[in-house]
Amino acid sequence: MASHKKFKEKYGINFGLIADTESSLCDAFGVIVEKNMYGKVSKGVQRSTFLIGPDGTVQKVWPRVSVEGHAEEVLKSIS
Repeated sequence: MASHKKFKEKYGINFGLIADTESSLCDAFGVIVEKNMYGKVSKGVQRSTFLIGPDGTVQKVWPRVSVEGHAEEVLKSIS
């Protein structure tokens, strides 16, 4: 949680961040996947974005997100 606090302060984030230490959210959203890097297979989090509406339902999903241009794409979806 200390790293979350530092991150929020650094970037001026004014909303809560979740630390999924037990992987319950990752499991629920199905983002723990097998990864293969240089022939070494391991499990890890697939970077994804979920747009959740005011009623708590998932409105849109961006799986396998790459950082470049993604924020703009999400902002377009909500404006």
